[in-house]
Amino acid sequence: MKKDNTEKIPVTEPEKLSIPENEIWTYQIEGLQEPHIETGREHSLGKKLGVVLILLVAIGLSIYFSVRAVHKETYEYKALENGTYELVKYSNPGEETKLTVDCVDGDPAKPITVLHEYFLNCDEKLTEVTLGKSITQIDGKSFYSCWALQNIHVDPENPAYCDIDGVLFTKDLKTVVCYPIDHDAYLRKVHGYAEEPEWWGEDYTEQYIADVMTFRLPAETETIGMLAFNYAALADVTMPEGVKTIETMAFFRCSALRSITTFKGEVEYASLPEGLETIGSDAFSYDQALDYLYLPASVKSIGHHAFWDAVYKDNGEIKGVAAINTALTEEQFKSQVETGDQWKPEYDFMLFKKAVPINYSAERTGANAAS
Repeated sequence: MKKDNTEKIPVTEPEKLSIPENEIWTYQIEGLQEPHIETGREHSLGKKLGVVLILLVAIGLSIYFSVRAVHKETYEYKALENGTYELVKYSNPGEETKLTVDCVDGDPAKPITVLHEYFLNCDEKLTEVTLGKSITQIDGKSFYSCWALQNIHVDPENPAYCDIDGVLFTKDLKTVVCYPIDHDAYLRKVHGYAEEPEWWGEDYTEQYIADVMTFRLPAETETIGMLAFNYAALADVTMPEGVKTIETMAFFRCSALRSITTFKGEVEYASLPEGLETIGSDAFSYDQALDYLYLPASVKSIGHHAFWDAVYKDNGEIKGVAAINTALTEEQFKSQVETGDQWKPEYDFMLFKKAVPINYSAERTGANAAS
């Protein structure tokens, strides 16, 4: 029997390393740092808390700069030479319904004095705008097509502008600047009407018109500004005899406008004002509810398309401004009045458009004592 000369090696238990489970993988991959065996647990927790803190700070900074970026996109300003600012553009960030225009970023040292044209452009959410005391210049197109706008309020200390129940005027009341497009919604609430009527019912229309769709300009008014009443839901407008200028698109698409009345003291008459000199381009375009038009002898200029599409045919009957009445003779009119292209209303006639006639040397409808 052969003797087994193999040296016996004593068997010992393998050394057990106490390695945290979340660090075992680092010990098994060549090139990675050797694990910390049962050491540094407190330091590890501290590092994790540090990472969390850094992440929170980073998130906070991200939110801050995001808000700053959104703010910058919401308001666009232009620095003026006199140290004040022009508000060039306001972009509604979402569902804002009220806007105050006073100073840049709430800093009184940076007052806004000028509102740029189209600074509000087709906004569909704003219902109320408040102008601060520093505003001294407003472009006629500043509130262009603000469909939900009901009121424009002005700080009483403003030296250049004011408002009459939400309608914007120059401080001296000589110019009406803006009758907000949705001002009738505000008036409905004031007078207790639940909603805008969908049709004209004779049993309630006159009271509704008197409460919601009638506007009387102050006696001081001399100018009806550009776009002042565009798209307004007005049926009856009364203006003083002192009005000399009706600017471009002043009553553009006032589709319910049925009458224009002028007053002088206690007397009212159906006509544009005696003393009126200028009617701007598209001033009464698309105003098909208007069925009587009288031009006083004082008129000197009528812009292009001033009464465009203010007439139409209904079952063969011509409605709207079917004729233009003027105090001037034909010779006087042609020599005195400068007219733009297609200033007269035109309606479909066979395959063409036909302009309505002018009644020269006409007498206006009778005056009546104001009630």
